[in-house]
Amino acid sequence: TAFSPPSATSSLTAMSSSSMLSAGVFDGVKDPIQSYVDIWTPMFHTAQEAGLAPDFLLHWGHAGAMSAVLLSMGLVGSYMGWQIRLGNGGDVTALTLGDTIREAHPKIIGGAFFFFLLGGQGGLVLLDTQGQSILESPHAMTALLSVVLLSFQALLPKLAFATENGEQARTVHAYLGSATMVALFTHLATGIKLGLSF
Repeated sequence: TAFSPPSATSSLTAMSSSSMLSAGVFDGVKDPIQSYVDIWTPMFHTAQEAGLAPDFLLHWGHAGAMSAVLLSMGLVGSYMGWQIRLGNGGDVTALTLGDTIREAHPKIIGGAFFFFLLGGQGGLVLLDTQGQSILESPHAMTALLSVVLLSFQALLPKLAFATENGEQARTVHAYLGSATMVALFTHLATGIKLGLSF
């Protein structure tokens, strides 16, 4: 049969299915996270009313900041990880600022992870400030997946690289790092879709 685009009904069904899945995953933490978000939201409303936070910035600021982190630190850190895997970890380049690639890689990826964690909080607050529900979208699910993968990636070198299975752990780290980047770009795509939905 010929391809036919999904109907509005099937799109709504898919969205509500993902919302139900998100709601189930976040059931135990949604109320405490909402309480935390509620601390910050009034300050953003005040800034908005005072003209200090334009609507465009509230709507797309999180996306711009997190995209900048992913497209700079995320891509550079991922590239460095593969350079280490390919045997170039001892090289010093313009991107490493005097460190070797092996030394710079965990610093850059660790910094990206730190900014993602901070930015995630900002994203929740900005979403709530705009009257949207938090933790009920595919974007929330890809955020959780990305944080879990980044956490595992951070622990793997500490726990497994120095063991007798260190070489296998390095292989897992390299390929899982690439999978983590796919998850982060999926997160970016779901964020753009969420931003365009309201």
